[in-house]
Amino acid sequence: MQTLSNLNRLLLNLNQITTITYELIFVNDGSRDKTQAVLADLFAKRPDVIRAVQFMRNYGQHPAIMAGFGQVRGEVVVTLDCDLQNPPEDIPKLLELIEQGHDVVGGYRGDRHDLAWRKAVSKLSNIVRKHITGIEMRDHGCMLRAYRRYIIDQIVDGDESSPFITALSQTLAANPAEIEVGHEERAAGESNYNLYSLIRYNFDLMTGFSIVPLQLFTLVGMTCSFFSFLLVIYMVGRRIFIGPEVDGVFTLFAILFLLISVTMAGLGLIGEYVGRISKDLRRRPKYTIKHILEQK
Repeated sequence: MQTLSNLNRLLLNLNQITTITYELIFVNDGSRDKTQAVLADLFAKRPDVIRAVQFMRNYGQHPAIMAGFGQVRGEVVVTLDCDLQNPPEDIPKLLELIEQGHDVVGGYRGDRHDLAWRKAVSKLSNIVRKHITGIEMRDHGCMLRAYRRYIIDQIVDGDESSPFITALSQTLAANPAEIEVGHEERAAGESNYNLYSLIRYNFDLMTGFSIVPLQLFTLVGMTCSFFSFLLVIYMVGRRIFIGPEVDGVFTLFAILFLLISVTMAGLGLIGEYVGRISKDLRRRPKYTIKHILEQK
């Protein structure tokens, strides 16, 4: 019933825009509930505007969006989560900016109805992304966005293993724009993004668009090496002029543990980049489509 109510709300708003024709592409990301049956029922009622892509299993939000991008036939594409936390009433505002000549229009959530820790993580992530990648964007987590078709084609043709769609579209756009959109409380279900997922999400963003993390680690490594060299000279001098001593052993252990931890963190960071390269070289399918409901 919730899905049907959301669809009716979406159709009501789109039908009020008399200057466009549209189609709705639903991507079912391997849901184990009745989503597939609901989409089949919706398609049977409105095959003229509804198409439904069914995944074999769950692949995640960005692969689902990429699958939808691969099916689009229009000249302007709007992405919208099915929970309608971003109200469809804001779609005309995005389309108006597209008509004014912008090729990507991103929404940013003004009054967010999320848990405090999620808002804090999101705010910190936006700050870090701006300074590390140089990508100017107020809210890369908001999926209510509008794109010109040629932007979508470039994203699909890029065939990246882990495309961070909102940031990637911003780098491809010649004339991007942003506008505040609403954000409502989740009417049903719960978010699949836990703290670990958000950390992984931001690792993809940072390692996919910048090598600054590697440069920062190199700088830290050079600094630690310099002070370690000075420490070695100091300890050799004490050995020569004072003689053998056991005082300060635990201090040396502390310094050793610090250097080892820095090395381990650096290896993990390098592993992130190597892992992304490995995924791109393997070129395994990013998702598998079970079937598509569409009117030929």
